[in-house]
Amino acid sequence: MSNVLVRAAQGLSLAEKRIMSACIAKLDSKRLPDPTRPLVTRMSASEFAETFGIDTNTAYDELQAGAKSLRERLIRYEKPGRKGPQIVEMRWVGRITYAKGEGWLELSFWHEVVPHLIALRDRFTSYKLSHAAALRSVYSWRLLELLSQFKGTGLLRIGIDEFTHAMDAPISCRANFKDLRRRVIEPAVQELIEKDGFLIAWEAKKSGRKVTGLEFRFDTNPQTSLF
Repeated sequence: MSNVLVRAAQGLSLAEKRIMSACIAKLDSKRLPDPTRPLVTRMSASEFAETFGIDTNTAYDELQAGAKSLRERLIRYEKPGRKGPQIVEMRWVGRITYAKGEGWLELSFWHEVVPHLIALRDRFTSYKLSHAAALRSVYSWRLLELLSQFKGTGLLRIGIDEFTHAMDAPISCRANFKDLRRRVIEPAVQELIEKDGFLIAWEAKKSGRKVTGLEFRFDTNPQTSLF
């Protein structure tokens, strides 16, 4: 996906993130967009269960719930404007079909999100879905995406506001760094270390007494190919 999308507030729960990522993974990333035809992908309950190591009944439940909620989920990001930042909001999907008796879900991606998913020549981020599949926190997944953007250098520097935006951190965590560290950063780092073999060291950057940014230095287990 595009780097813009990686750093956007994606507004997805863990179950919704699973559905969206599994459907994106089925796209032909080299395909050229066709403005006359919607970009559509289908995910069956059996595929979903196998990908994320869950039982079929859970897969049915998550797909059915996703069919109800994903239509309303928004992507939010800023872009430069003449008189200051412009706030952009767009949907993930334009249409969702769930075949209750057959156990599959079909997504038709919103036309404005399509350029962030296919035919990307530069400024994009990729990672193996299999390594995100074991994660049980959407914060861990979002941190994986942010780190993947800098896999070439092993160094992510990010402003605190941009980080909390990308992580969809709760309001209480945005106002209190101790809560952000305890509820978002430390659990996400620990899960990536335990489940994906990351080696991560991070620190808060301050201006005076106020935390203004974060720095993550990371590497991966040489026996594990994550990207």
